[in-house]
Amino acid sequence: MSDFAQTVKQQVDIVKVIESYIRLRKAGAQNYSGLCPFHKEKSPSFSVHAVRQFYHCFGCGVSGDVFSFVGKIENVGFPEAVRIVAQKSGIPLPKREFSSPEQAAEARQRGKLLDLHEAAAAWFEEQLRGPEGAVAREYLAGRGLTPEGIKVFRIGFAPDSFNALRDRLSGMADQETLRASGLFSAKEQGDGSQGPIYDRFRKRVMFPIANESGRVIAFTARTLDSGDKSGPKYINSPETPLYSKGQVLFNLDKAKTAIRQAGYALLVEGQMDCISLFLRGIQHVIATSGTAFTEQQVAILRRHTSNVVVNFDPDAAGANAAEKSIALLTEEGFNLKLVTLEGGLDPDRFIRERGVEAYTQAVLGARRQSDYLIERARQMFPGAAAEQKVKAMNYLLPHIRRIPEKLVRDQFAMDAAQKLGIDSSLLREELRQAALRRRDHIEVRSTALTEIERVVLRALAITDPEHESARRLAIEAVSQQPELFESLGALSAIHALAARGALDPMDAVDDQAQRALLAESLLAETEPPSPSAVEGAIASLKQRQIEGQLRDLRAHIAEAERRGDFAELALLTQRKLELDRGLRQLQTRKPGVH
Repeated sequence: MSDFAQTVKQQVDIVKVIESYIRLRKAGAQNYSGLCPFHKEKSPSFSVHAVRQFYHCFGCGVSGDVFSFVGKIENVGFPEAVRIVAQKSGIPLPKREFSSPEQAAEARQRGKLLDLHEAAAAWFEEQLRGPEGAVAREYLAGRGLTPEGIKVFRIGFAPDSFNALRDRLSGMADQETLRASGLFSAKEQGDGSQGPIYDRFRKRVMFPIANESGRVIAFTARTLDSGDKSGPKYINSPETPLYSKGQVLFNLDKAKTAIRQAGYALLVEGQMDCISLFLRGIQHVIATSGTAFTEQQVAILRRHTSNVVVNFDPDAAGANAAEKSIALLTEEGFNLKLVTLEGGLDPDRFIRERGVEAYTQAVLGARRQSDYLIERARQMFPGAAAEQKVKAMNYLLPHIRRIPEKLVRDQFAMDAAQKLGIDSSLLREELRQAALRRRDHIEVRSTALTEIERVVLRALAITDPEHESARRLAIEAVSQQPELFESLGALSAIHALAARGALDPMDAVDDQAQRALLAESLLAETEPPSPSAVEGAIASLKQRQIEGQLRDLRAHIAEAERRGDFAELALLTQRKLELDRGLRQLQTRKPGVH
């Protein structure tokens, strides 16, 4: 680890860094727990040790320090993880070094693309305020947006020009980088090559899309024209090194704090829905930008909450997107409710026409996903005919099977049977079987540690010089009396810690199962063990060893008596007396294990 990385690690608070990604709750004097962001789970198995500055998940086995957490969750390498942690903690960055020319080139391109998007966003804002932006300003005012609200979301305008933005940005980057930005298009030539670039967005209202850090990485553009030549109503930036549509949630950068405070996320379909709600004080709102959820978006959202209220548009496309999102969110273990607004209105129009209080009441009245889906099945397949009931049931069965908890599946199945008026025992049995056909994920947590092992592991993991004497006692015992530890389940971790040198304890242990034992021990501690506690643990191991030897001796003595081998019997008896004496002495002076 570099000197700078070590400095950062010593200064940062791992709890605060991890809390910027997932919700944590206090779980003891120095521990925090939460839902693991790296695997599906309903009950928290992810723990963070505030003093020792490490995390461990007892469900999937991942563990490490603040850099490994950020690297894993951001999908970046160690140098970038160090930079992110330093920036989050306000630690000035040194001049950046790269491990290869390729890494340096990639970092330069990413930085340049971010600069281009920032410059484009500022230019679009400038155009909105100018003469050509009058029609866009009129459109936005008609949607209830004030100049202040427009500024919050940095909404802009792309004029009707093929080269205005190109000319503005051409001095900032070479042609290859400009092409990679997604801000420009080019026509394919007869020889298969790309022609000159031109502005992708023209005569459109521009909505910037930001990453979780608030940096602009893409745009959604709404046309102001109508008719066949206007093109799609909305177009998005293409996939770029900065932007992948299925991996970004609109407004998450602004909403994540409010989501944690509210305890749930409000998920809407369109960006205008999101903007209207946010600007009227409902700030825990995010948007899918007109598409159903993806697994990547679900993973991002899970860092912040496991509770979601869905309010998609009431049209067929919105209902279908809602259904797909429900399926994925349910499969991933989210708690779901759904809002259906009166009058068939979308969230933007509803809150503008009926106000914040009416919308808040609608959200408070959100239905359980089972009630929503059952009602949708009744609407799609109306009537009392058996054929319609079978279709409705077949529509619901996949949704029932996706629910992780058996009790909830059972209740869903019973409600469906009752509300659909299914009397046939055959159909009821099919619903019941659907509730059973779910193989629940089982979290595996190690609970095999004895108190002796906990004391030894905690002593060997000491890093504070003030308690170094306890660590030395443990290391001496492991090196000089290794036979005492051979029967322990944490043997590999004990030997790894005894030989760890200056490594952090969790870094010294490679085996996943042994890391889990070490993590369990460290997360359970309130303070490092005292020298007397270590001496007591070692004495207990010696006592266990002697008691085992005595059991073996008694068996050999019984065998010698059976054979009439009095010479052997005398030797064995003498050995037993020595072990009995040693055991009494050990029990007399053995300190307690604390």
